Amino acid sequence: MNVDPKAIIESGYDAMAEQYLATFVNDIPDDPRIRFIGELTARLPAGARVLELGCGAGIPGTALLARHHDVLGIDISATQLSLAARHVPNARFRKADMTSLAFPDSSFDAITAFYCFNHIPRAEQPQLLTDIARWLRPGGYFLASFGNGASDDTVETWLGVPMFFASHAPAVNRANLSAAGFTLLIDEVVTTVMPPGPEAWQWVLAATAGPQAGA
Repeated sequence: MNVDPKAIIESGYDAMAEQYLATFVNDIPDDPRIRFIGELTARLPAGARVLELGCGAGIPGTALLARHHDVLGIDISATQLSLAARHVPNARFRKADMTSLAFPDSSFDAITAFYCFNHIPRAEQPQLLTDIARWLRPGGYFLASFGNGASDDTVETWLGVPMFFASHAPAVNRANLSAAGFTLLIDEVVTTVMPPGPEAWQWVLAATAGPQAGA
């Protein structure tokens, strides 16, 4: 498609960061992030190095992770990061496109990605998963949510702004994770009551090969 997905995502989240926070954070009952972060934290030692991709405004994900761990949050939106720095002063943040990051091998004990893979062009998702596996230490964990259905790269009006979306079917996500070297520990489709209506997401907790602390 003849668009710049990253520019669309950055400008879109800059424009509606406060609205997104009010709509998709404050008004979601039984937010599945809370349960799955608990699953991850139970497997990690205190002070573990955690990278959060697409951290947004920092709540609830970054805030929960930063209670026990050394967290670096990444987001493409400067406005989102400004909110995150206020909400979670004990975490570190960096503005970046997650598909252009470079970290040494084995930099992190865990990496999370909540509601952000659906903003990554489908063709770029396998390489990002490979990079994530490399950034993790042996036996490290990856916790993520994926869209629960195939969707071609597209731009739609969402919360009043243009936004880029793309996703694979769950079977393709599983294949991409396996090809990147991950073993699935949890693979669950969860339907969440969002303000616009129920949405189903594929939640996965996966591990790289190696000894797993607390498993």
